Amino acid sequence: MSRRRCRLGAVHYRRSPEHPFPAPYEDCPAVTRHVADRIDDYGARRDRLAVAGDSAGANLAAVVAQTFREEDRPLAAQLLAYPPTDFDGQYPSHAENAKGYLLTTESIVDIQHLYAGDDPAARSSAQVSPLRAGRLAGLAPAIIATAQYDPLRDEGQAYAVALHDAGVEVFTRNDDGLIHGFLNMFPASPAADAAIGELCAELKRRLHETAAG
Repeated sequence: MSRRRCRLGAVHYRRSPEHPFPAPYEDCPAVTRHVADRIDDYGARRDRLAVAGDSAGANLAAVVAQTFREEDRPLAAQLLAYPPTDFDGQYPSHAENAKGYLLTTESIVDIQHLYAGDDPAARSSAQVSPLRAGRLAGLAPAIIATAQYDPLRDEGQAYAVALHDAGVEVFTRNDDGLIHGFLNMFPASPAADAAIGELCAELKRRLHETAAG
């Protein structure tokens, strides 16, 4: 039996606090464009290009998907694990899971400040808060994962709802009992391992559907 393989690329983007916004926002679309324009050099398929990330990486993957839509560049899927999507929004999970589950709401505030400062225009821009984009229609199909005990849970779920309402195909799952960062916990957590397996299966399905279409 032949095994289907994929090519993975990781963006070593500039990071705050040394390099705050817009440096990471500039780097991630630039690298994704580079890969898309030279896809044959990487032995990959143009119709199966997707973006993925977790936490801050999921925020940037969502922004890349919006950027590609604006530039009329094809993208087969976006996989977003516990994404921060709204820097200035207030959500119940911020209070419910404020502390005690690895990532705290206080640390989120600090991280956001280091990344985007206190400028309301920057913090509410789609390049920082993808949920606040003026238009969400036409984006790549989305796979969004959130965790029950994550302060960012409701931001990810709000983005899933907004995409669905805009006509975007969305698969979403909120994993009971899990916390922020569970993608790195599969060696010790069967629940995390199962969640990752389903997310990968959903991504594979969408890539195959795109190719078949």
